[in-house]
Amino acid sequence: MRILLWHVHGSWTTAFVQGEHEYVVPVLPDRGPDGRGRAQTWDWPASVTEATPDELRDTEFDVVLLQRPHELDQLCEEWTGRRPGADVPCVYVEHNAPQGRITEMRHPAADREDVLIAHVTHFNDLFWDCGGAPTTVIEHGIVDPGHRYTGELPHQAVVINEARRRGRVTGTDLLPRFETAAPIDLFGMGAGELGGFEDVPQSEMHGELGRRRVYTHPIRWTSLGLSLLEAMHLGMPVVGLATTEAIEAVPAGAGVLSTDVDVLVDAVRSYVQDPERAAEDGRRAREAALGRYGLERFLGDWDRTLREVAAREVTA
Repeated sequence: MRILLWHVHGSWTTAFVQGEHEYVVPVLPDRGPDGRGRAQTWDWPASVTEATPDELRDTEFDVVLLQRPHELDQLCEEWTGRRPGADVPCVYVEHNAPQGRITEMRHPAADREDVLIAHVTHFNDLFWDCGGAPTTVIEHGIVDPGHRYTGELPHQAVVINEARRRGRVTGTDLLPRFETAAPIDLFGMGAGELGGFEDVPQSEMHGELGRRRVYTHPIRWTSLGLSLLEAMHLGMPVVGLATTEAIEAVPAGAGVLSTDVDVLVDAVRSYVQDPERAAEDGRRAREAALGRYGLERFLGDWDRTLREVAAREVTA
């Protein structure tokens, strides 16, 4: 089938487009947030094609996959001439945990019976108020980068995008406490503002992460960082806050999770001082990640969901 989706989250989309469908991504001349087109730093198959807003009006789609409120409220209809859910079957993928006063957070598609909300974690499904809208959970899938862990550097790797701006949400304020256990190598967009590595090409990122002894995940409040799952696939032991979906992703023996930062700092120090234990826990982390977040399971879940949504009659 042919699926329209905006290129919003590069890592997630890279996994999604590995399926057997046709994927159309909008493109604008400036390749801004609403028209990034094909990925420039990820390897996408030829089944992903670009289309301008004018071309979208003359293109038929089996399903439209939306990921942001303004795609649902405005952009899809303006660019395609079709109302999501009313004129074309629609899935809204919710990548994020709700922000603000949690008990008052209503999902943008709440009570939309014509839109299926697909959460990427059970945590999201639990915390978002979706009213009467149908929901499902399709957990993340990862394109396996292979076992690349060497742990040769007695450092901890941390991946945070926009670490300074996002502050407490991403646990940026906790980094000085973690740094007492071992040097931190910070990666991600904007990492250079804090003396980190922000210009590492995507093709080299996994190799660089795998050279570090331990992956530290100081995130307080996000859905589930794909960088955490990628680190586990690489064979890295994980130390992180036991918040949101992390407690589901990291089983015992694959790392250390706690809400006590002192416990986590001690865990980092222990891994740095014991390379054999770090490597063994990293192997268990990789095994767990392949079992739960493998690409085959992810694509199979999406295939079933897309077929069900495409088979529904639109309400128009």
